[in-house]
Amino acid sequence: MNTKKMPVTGHIQELRKRLITVLIFFLFALVVGFFTAKPVIRYLQHAKNAGMFTMNAFRVTDPIKVFMEVSVVIACLLTLPVILYQLWAFISPGLYEKEKKLTLSYIPVSILLFIAGVSFSYFVLCPLMVKFMMGLSNEMGIRAVIGIREYIQFLLEITLPFGFVFQMPVVVLFLTRLGIITPRLLKKVRKYAYLALIAAAGIITPPDVFSQLITFVPLVLLYEASTLISKMAYRNAKKAAKEMPMDEQTIASE
Repeated sequence: MNTKKMPVTGHIQELRKRLITVLIFFLFALVVGFFTAKPVIRYLQHAKNAGMFTMNAFRVTDPIKVFMEVSVVIACLLTLPVILYQLWAFISPGLYEKEKKLTLSYIPVSILLFIAGVSFSYFVLCPLMVKFMMGLSNEMGIRAVIGIREYIQFLLEITLPFGFVFQMPVVVLFLTRLGIITPRLLKKVRKYAYLALIAAAGIITPPDVFSQLITFVPLVLLYEASTLISKMAYRNAKKAAKEMPMDEQTIASE
């Protein structure tokens, strides 16, 4: 841990430097997004999810808007690891050496969980939602005319939130290490958490039990995994606190 205190202006300058680094990388990532947006859009149009209908442009400006939106999303996703690392680099001087290594390991885990959440939503949940909506349209005699921009926005609204929802274990681990939550608290609020997860599954899925169940199960598994991770982190933190010399315990408590 760096015990040398930095003035407020120093923290502001450090934060400014980190933000400039993120911005520069984002601009480079945006160039990559411009070159990769077209193949990504073509893939999304011809993927299994979209095989039931033909994409249409309802406005003259729809193609360029879709191109820009996809380019920006690609740039943001490519910049996400840099944002996480810069955030870690900003707070790491106030951490002990073991805490630095531990929190640095959060970054690849967080990225993998984000990819897992997006993949689950796109490959499992989205096909079910599209199939349900198209079936409902056919039953009501409605001919579905799908706009390319509306479809891309639908995918983004479904997949990206799941990427962040799958961060639950990392967030719980971090909050446990900070002492904000405990395994006992997570167990105490389990039934309320389950109700919240049921409500979330009902909001983001079609009103059929099968789709909601497929969404609810991984959310429950994430919560239970988060509880188990919190228990392990809490136990390790208590053990480390007992082994810490008295002078370091005094500094840590200040």
